[in-house]
Amino acid sequence: MTPPTAEPLVAARIDRWPDRPALARLGDRLVVAVAASLPWSTSATGILIGLWLLVALPTADPAALRREVATWAGGLPVLLWGLGVVGMLWSDASLAERLGGLASFHRLLVIPLLLARFRCSDGGGPVLIGFLVSAAALLAASVLHALLWNRVGLHVGGQPGVPVKDYILQSGVFLICMFALLGLAADWWQGARRPQALAAVALACCFLGDIAYVATGRTALVAIVVLTVVFGLRRFGSKGFLGAVAAAASVAVVLWASSPYLRDRVDQLVEDFHRYESNDTLTSSGIRVEFWRKSIGFVAAAPLIGHGTGSINGLFRSAVNGHDQASAIASENPHQQILAVAIQIGLAGVAVLLAMWLAHLALFRGPGLAAWIGLIVVVQNIVSSQFNSHLFDFSQGWLYVFGVGVVGGMVLRERAAPALEPERASGGAMP
Repeated sequence: MTPPTAEPLVAARIDRWPDRPALARLGDRLVVAVAASLPWSTSATGILIGLWLLVALPTADPAALRREVATWAGGLPVLLWGLGVVGMLWSDASLAERLGGLASFHRLLVIPLLLARFRCSDGGGPVLIGFLVSAAALLAASVLHALLWNRVGLHVGGQPGVPVKDYILQSGVFLICMFALLGLAADWWQGARRPQALAAVALACCFLGDIAYVATGRTALVAIVVLTVVFGLRRFGSKGFLGAVAAAASVAVVLWASSPYLRDRVDQLVEDFHRYESNDTLTSSGIRVEFWRKSIGFVAAAPLIGHGTGSINGLFRSAVNGHDQASAIASENPHQQILAVAIQIGLAGVAVLLAMWLAHLALFRGPGLAAWIGLIVVVQNIVSSQFNSHLFDFSQGWLYVFGVGVVGGMVLRERAAPALEPERASGGAMP
């Protein structure tokens, strides 16, 4: 009998390497780590996303990816990225600026990859839990930071109550968690799990309290109003909607009366705008309005296809007027997502951006907690993007991408489950 050669054994081992299921599970754990890092560290998030891509790309199913790209929710982000690539052709910016402008679009390519993975994976739940636990830890750190800042004089960080990153991101994270907890509480209350529902409401109130009393993102205040309306309509219909609005108005009155900090933040917005209008004074609100005014002029000069990818910096440099007032500030960011797209790739790009937002809203139109959380992420991004270029910002952009990708995959998995039950019961193969 001829002894077996080593070649078949080596070939078999190569066929089994890498262990794709094990790598896929590792990728899911890395997504949990990404979600937990988002409220805290830009560097950690970037490293973890890089590690996840090293694991996810070799284990991705090409057929599943093609399926997601063929849908509105997965394909429109890729189309928007493609317009960014084509927009480099007519840009007058330097190659470095063109590549830098295109880099803002790259993360959109991750959305179909996440949709494909979490449509077939049950790892979405741990991702949401990891994000909530991380946000709760940041909430505790925010309160402690504010106490140490005000009572002990330990001035570490940019402002009291914001130990890491910035108040805009922190308020956005807390806002998402607050409304997700309210949706969870409503489900638990209907399921006769009253103690758990009350605990979820209490934690939601803690997140709201931090926004109102510790570190207020004024964009978050607008998003709270919009999401309250959406929550009332979604959970209670037309009858319960008025009750939800009345309850929200009562809470707003209490917060306004009890939080001098909140009143000061709103009053400062009005005062800053008045100073800008009167004297072109350099204020936070005035700078933003100045950026919008100039951006509208840039769009009007090239409305259909824009000035090309990466052109924002050069356009603002050429439009600087004066020496020390708001009109003298050059920007790399118009602080408005639609304008950031329109300047570079015109109204064609804006049409794709708006269609993408609509497709993601439609993705989360159904019932269920996962669909509600996805809707929160999309609505919050749409609202905040009217005052910032959040899809192009690192933390907010990745928050949107992972929120839509992971939760969208969970929703698609839930919708496919009833159709698979008869086949599972009959012992048939799953598609």
